[in-house]
Amino acid sequence: MSNQERRTFLKCAAPRKTMTKVVVAMSGGVDSSVTAALLKAQGYEVIGMMMRLWSEPGSEAENRCCTIDAMNLARRMAAQLDIPFYAVDAKDVFRSTVVQYFIDGYAEGITPNPCLLCNRRIRWEFLLQRALALGAEFMATGHYARLRTRDGEPATEAGLPSSVIGRIELLKAIDTHKDQSYVLHVLQQDQLNHALFPLGEYTKPEVRQMAREFGLPVAERADSQDLCFLGNGTYSDFLIRNIPDIAQSGPILNTADEELGRHNGLAFYTIGQRRGLGIAAPQPLYVVRKDIAHNALIVGKLEELGQNELHAHSVNWVAGAPPAGPIRAEIKIRYKARSAWGTVTPLKDGRAHIQFDENLRDITPGQAAVFYDGEICLGGGIIE
Repeated sequence: MSNQERRTFLKCAAPRKTMTKVVVAMSGGVDSSVTAALLKAQGYEVIGMMMRLWSEPGSEAENRCCTIDAMNLARRMAAQLDIPFYAVDAKDVFRSTVVQYFIDGYAEGITPNPCLLCNRRIRWEFLLQRALALGAEFMATGHYARLRTRDGEPATEAGLPSSVIGRIELLKAIDTHKDQSYVLHVLQQDQLNHALFPLGEYTKPEVRQMAREFGLPVAERADSQDLCFLGNGTYSDFLIRNIPDIAQSGPILNTADEELGRHNGLAFYTIGQRRGLGIAAPQPLYVVRKDIAHNALIVGKLEELGQNELHAHSVNWVAGAPPAGPIRAEIKIRYKARSAWGTVTPLKDGRAHIQFDENLRDITPGQAAVFYDGEICLGGGIIE
């Protein structure tokens, strides 16, 4: 079935005799709006739900995920689709988990990815619980990813009941440029049993075209790319306001322990960074590591940058349990990084060791290492 044929099918699908209730996590954007429209066209009983997240006092209107305008847009989309809409106050739980995790990570000298914790604790725990409390069997989001049961049947077309027995696989999206399985690797089987990702079979241009066909006025709305709680500021400004001593200066050392200059605070530099170091050298130098104990930034030549192994903690295996022994996999160490082949060895206490086939330049503590078997997302963990 072509995408055009699939769109026609979705719009013309006959309503189910017994309608299945699904909550759509809405944001006022094109992806969540099309998700709601598609599911309603398939015959689901759709409910829109949007979270009100935390922003710094005085900047509440600037949270990029839930501004007043975004909330009004989401309500408008729900009204246009003739579905109920609920706003859920998640400010306190978001502040105490996601924002605090972000602050604590930088205070400890790592580079955390708060979107991972938001998916694990806010969207797929806090919000899912509220969806289930409304009697919904599923929660759907506008993420670009796919689900498949172990026998190969697409979960989104099978209409799996919440009591399904068997493993559900998390797959990459058809649109490799938009694939978001990386941030969804934190999901477990009980959460996937209640999940729907209708956009996984489409490209972003096709989703925008469907929004036009559905008559949704958000069809051309730009995507949000930055951390929602930063508002219109930068992460550096946010950290300085919340961790006043984070801008503590220290030495910039080369790998021979020679001081080349001074840094402005370790939190403001990333592994592999070349520009903005404020030092002069006869050849390009890169950040190769951070010495937290001595507040020192270590720089080196390109050939000194990189490593071929890492350890990860808080590893989640999507199938529900780790493999019995080492496995070969393709691993992504950042959301937009290319995949690299390596061997993943499960360890005790939810940890794993990864040995890469080649040196990687940008292995960064606090980011996630996510494992793939072709299009199947196996899981992942936080780089130590």
